[in-house]
Amino acid sequence: MIILRKITPEDLADYEYWKRPSHAYHQLNGPYFKKKTVEEFNLVIQEIQAKFDQGNSDPLPRKWIISNTKNDLIGEVSWYWKSEETLWLEIGITIFNDKFWKKGIGYQALVLFINQVFEEKTAIVRIGLTTWSGNLGMIRLAEKLGMQKEAEYRKARIVDGKYYNSISYGILREEWNTFINTQNQTTQINHG
Repeated sequence: MIILRKITPEDLADYEYWKRPSHAYHQLNGPYFKKKTVEEFNLVIQEIQAKFDQGNSDPLPRKWIISNTKNDLIGEVSWYWKSEETLWLEIGITIFNDKFWKKGIGYQALVLFINQVFEEKTAIVRIGLTTWSGNLGMIRLAEKLGMQKEAEYRKARIVDGKYYNSISYGILREEWNTFINTQNQTTQINHG
């Protein structure tokens, strides 16, 4: 069973470790974007710690940690506004440790997360997910979640000197409600 929860001060050492650019997931998770240097990321960790020290219990308000019942730090889910004016969010997911890949954890986590977003943000009309044509696992995951392929931008991403397409998926609230009513979920969200 997996749990979505907010980051805690006890997570920071593991979080810092998994965010380092040496891990395999960086080859799939937006490899076309400029990565933070070690120094830049150390500043991010220091800022998170400072927020904790100042009494902020939610220093990453748009991110949730994916963990299991053993409290292993597995990954994170996040959201950002694609268009606040039209009530459109984009979501993302990263599974840090490749030993947890291909075990259905991404599917479980995104079912929980999409439910959470639609429940907490009652005005949201649609949720999108964008990936690239080199990330076949994310493409399969979006489709397994009932998302519709809505756009494909040809030769929009460069990875290792080669062009790839950018692919956008989306699901409307009413489509999600139909999809989720057909699923039998046994996972939980920990709002702690």
